[in-house]
Amino acid sequence: MANKKVGVKGKEVHIDWHFPENMTSKYATNLIVQHNEHEFVLSFFEIAPPIVLGQKDLDIDSVNAECVSRIVIAPSRIEEFITVLQRNLEMYKTNILDEGDK
Repeated sequence: MANKKVGVKGKEVHIDWHFPENMTSKYATNLIVQHNEHEFVLSFFEIAPPIVLGQKDLDIDSVNAECVSRIVIAPSRIEEFITVLQRNLEMYKTNILDEGDK
């Protein structure tokens, strides 16, 4: 996906990736994936542990999961998305194992 070119009227055009300066990154601890016939919806959530000060018997029934981002992907692109994630996960695992051997 990173070096992709798109076709425009029979001509391949290079994609110039741009990240706006004011764009913020969010940390996600949980993910919900939903789909219908037209799209896949990936909802990313962050669950922050509650602040507990000096309580030995903690009685918590629930914690909030704050949605930090929701991404909608066309079914025609989801397989490529999964392939790219799998490839990057394998590279990550390889790099981590290589670093552990040193």
